Amino acid sequence: MRGEGDVEETIVAIDVGTTKVCTLVGELGEEPAMRIVGIGVSPSRGVRKGVVLDIEQATQAIAMSVEKAEQISGYEIDSAFVGMAGAHISGLNSKGIAAISRGERTIVQEDIDRALEAARAVALPANRQLIHVIPRGYIVDDQDGVRNPLGLRGFRLEVEAHIVTGASTSVHNLVQCVQGAGVRVGGLVLEPIAAGEAVLTTAEKELGVALVDIGGGTTDLAIFIDGSVWHTTVLPVGGNHLTHDVAVGLRTPFMVAETLKTKYGHTMPETIGPDESIDATSFGDNSHRSVSRRRLAEIIRARSEEILELVLREIKRSGYDGLLPAGVVLCGGTADLAGIKELSCEVLDLPVRVGTPHEMEGLVETVRDPAHACSVGLLLWALRCAPDASHNGSLQRRGIVGRFRDLLQVLTPG
Repeated sequence: MRGEGDVEETIVAIDVGTTKVCTLVGELGEEPAMRIVGIGVSPSRGVRKGVVLDIEQATQAIAMSVEKAEQISGYEIDSAFVGMAGAHISGLNSKGIAAISRGERTIVQEDIDRALEAARAVALPANRQLIHVIPRGYIVDDQDGVRNPLGLRGFRLEVEAHIVTGASTSVHNLVQCVQGAGVRVGGLVLEPIAAGEAVLTTAEKELGVALVDIGGGTTDLAIFIDGSVWHTTVLPVGGNHLTHDVAVGLRTPFMVAETLKTKYGHTMPETIGPDESIDATSFGDNSHRSVSRRRLAEIIRARSEEILELVLREIKRSGYDGLLPAGVVLCGGTADLAGIKELSCEVLDLPVRVGTPHEMEGLVETVRDPAHACSVGLLLWALRCAPDASHNGSLQRRGIVGRFRDLLQVLTPG
């Protein structure tokens, strides 16, 4: 990234969602904090349920978002960290072991790398691509619960890791679109992991918490325990399904249904008066008519309840449902829906709060809402977990071919 005059250290994040593409530019100062100096949001096209279906349209949408961010920040964007989701994403847990030479020396980074390499050596189909290898914890000899084994002495180092994979074709298509917009991919990051960086506290990650990011086309779930990610999945349902149900139930165009959902929508119909009505546009002659707001809320509640029940089923399937004393943190655009917190508490039977991005300066009011959790989290993830690859210049020294062949980003627990 280059600006006029002095070159600042910068990080760029691109969140390619089903409903919008958001590009953020973060500037690093002398303090370890980051300042957002640019934002570009454009309607998403060519993307469905988090997966690119039309290369040309998706590329144009990304390019428009990048151009807006460049105009506001004054920087020319060369490279970026990119969030990815989609139902093709899957996670599994693996273990890796590395022997330490006769216990005569302390554990060094090379030993940790060998253990992680052993953990990532899982048999994957030819059509799957590794995205993350995330250490959950280490065991030195018989001592478990080790967060950072560097400097410890032992004969054997074992790592428990969470591995995230994606369909190779979907990964390639996303990378191709970002490149087509003139931006190098500095790294791919699973969106719920990124969102966790922006909205979760350290205490929540330590205790055990489920992050639920309800976007336009997908609902992303990440379970954090003991400071690290233990489970991830992406469900192919999201806010657009609510809008579709409203459009069908009220017989109104999709864009009108989206406006009704965001402006008047509610997930608790019993809180709305039976005589309260709202104005809606009909199909055909585009005439205006009054519809019951309680009916709107009933439609929204039915689908919201279904999404939350799918989340609950996935949490139970993970086996970690009894390890979440910090409950659930909601983010994504649908987290702004009135009553969603109360309905989530009812369905999930867990403490629930709505998460908004933190630890930001600059254009904070622009991004301080649940819908921007992923894009802000991408900046924080890059700052915390990939400092060597985040600053201007470092990204350009690593070839995109090499990155695409081995898209592994290792997170430090905690």
